[in-house]
Amino acid sequence: MAALILASLGIVFGDIGTSPLYSLQTVFSVEHHAITPTPAHVLGIISLVLWTVLLIVTMKYVTFVLRADHHGEGGILALATLGRNALRRHGRFAAIALPIGLAGACLFMGDSVITPAISVLSAVEGLGVLNPAFDSAIVPLSIAVLVALFLVQRFGTGRIGISFGPIMALWFVVLALLGIPHIFRAPEILLAISPTYAASFLAENPYQSFLTLGAVVLVVTGAEALYADLGHFGRAPITKAWLYAVFPALALNYLGQGAMLLRTPENAANPFYLMAPTWAVAPLTVLATVATIIASQAVISGTFSVTKQAVRLGYLPSFTVRNTSAQSAGQIYIPVINWFLLIAVVVVVAAFRSSASLANAYGMAVSTTFLATTALLLIYLRYSRDWSLARTAALGIVLAAIEVPIFVAASAKFLHGGWLPVLIGAILGSVMAVWNWGRGVVTRKRNKAEGTLREFYDEVHKSAPARIPGTAIFPHAAQNTAPLALRSNLRLNKVLHEHTIIVRVHVLQTPHVPIERRAEIQKAAAPVPGLLQVDLRYGFFDRINIPVSLTGAFRRCDLPGIDDINVSAATYVLSSMKYGKAPGRLWKRVRAELFVLLTRLSGSPVDRFHLPERQTVQIGQRIDI
Repeated sequence: MAALILASLGIVFGDIGTSPLYSLQTVFSVEHHAITPTPAHVLGIISLVLWTVLLIVTMKYVTFVLRADHHGEGGILALATLGRNALRRHGRFAAIALPIGLAGACLFMGDSVITPAISVLSAVEGLGVLNPAFDSAIVPLSIAVLVALFLVQRFGTGRIGISFGPIMALWFVVLALLGIPHIFRAPEILLAISPTYAASFLAENPYQSFLTLGAVVLVVTGAEALYADLGHFGRAPITKAWLYAVFPALALNYLGQGAMLLRTPENAANPFYLMAPTWAVAPLTVLATVATIIASQAVISGTFSVTKQAVRLGYLPSFTVRNTSAQSAGQIYIPVINWFLLIAVVVVVAAFRSSASLANAYGMAVSTTFLATTALLLIYLRYSRDWSLARTAALGIVLAAIEVPIFVAASAKFLHGGWLPVLIGAILGSVMAVWNWGRGVVTRKRNKAEGTLREFYDEVHKSAPARIPGTAIFPHAAQNTAPLALRSNLRLNKVLHEHTIIVRVHVLQTPHVPIERRAEIQKAAAPVPGLLQVDLRYGFFDRINIPVSLTGAFRRCDLPGIDDINVSAATYVLSSMKYGKAPGRLWKRVRAELFVLLTRLSGSPVDRFHLPERQTVQIGQRIDI
């Protein structure tokens, strides 16, 4: 448990753990209609910060959301699947759950552009506190750090990841140590623990407090990571790390920043770094930069995982996914996503140039994701956990009272940066919609060209093809059609291999499928000697490897003649599609062009199915869309 808690500090809590770098600075910044740091305002804001963290993270995520695991896995797509399954069982509107989850996933990916930018910028801004002459170097240095971060992704994070936990543990200790001396100097800050100060601030300053909410949401950035990494660590380590380490350190640091502002309100320009003694600013900047790199790494890795889930669910092309660790299947690298993130992050840093100006965009992404998670949580509790309508409504009202005002306040800053995550989410959502449409068109036309398995069996019996020695394996996606490559081989060459195996790969909407339940072998419905149909089932977190799965399945199977099949020497034959564009209106042609472009970004099925390249051939056919 101690090891898991330490590891979770580095992977789960990097984002929320670095939020003290920029949260209060943003609240008091000119870009956010500067709140005057009077004692009443400071007490009210610190109280608002503490209770926002307590209610959203501790009550919502730790108490409720972490209990909603899908076969041990978490994340908004897993929660969407739980909600949809529950709605289906009750005959309700099951179709609404997955779109909500996909919208949340798009915003999470948008967040993964903003998080590295704002985190690294806020850390490097410590140089400006150390010496104002360094201000001009903040943006170039931040870009250099980010470029280096993305360039090392292809090597994996296994080796450096070992140090993430201890470094973040040191970071949280430093957060607490920075705050404690200031609390002793101004113990009246402890009054902010009472929620009455937050309520008074909201009531007495309705306009200013409304604007402040859009910045206060920054203190809970990274809360989604608690749920997204549920499958890696389990509920208990994440809960214990939050309650016993992270939350106390954050609370002490925020109270310390507030206590300092009670005594020196002019330090509101950068309260985090100005809390530290002058001699400690330089090492603190180095530690903060490392901590933000770790936070960014966690978000980037999370984006790779979410992309992989979306691919497995059929909402994104089959991008090339490379495993960077022989021990952990969860350590992956997706080149297309990595380069997209790098370009987007560099553009964002160059455009916004400071963490305070970028915070507008961040609040929009976080608050919208919270609402999506809350909606799915209420669906899950009502229809899967059988909560009463009154109980579900009560929790919904409490969460809505917190999150809806935050969302509205963040939305008010749409024109000042809040458009960024909306734009990124809209682009990703459009890509998903086009891919879903294109897949539907291609599937219909391909099914027509392939014909049914019954038609193929009849063709085999009529043509009586020559049988050649060896094994040919035909990976195939559809359930009731014959692989195009198999039909083409029969028509062109008039032959069938002695052992012909049709392999259908199914990615289920469940995280994992046990190895012993992964394969189902059956003889062809019509008696064709040597022809087998194999169904391989994988969860969306499983690694698809057809040769390994077939070898294990045949070893466990007792069908006659199964021992004669040599999977290691088999030939794999893939059906390769070439897409043409059918005539039509401009927007339809643009949609088709985008789909064709996405297919070119897709990874090779040889890599996706982990087939031996020298034993794989492809037979193609043109389909107009």
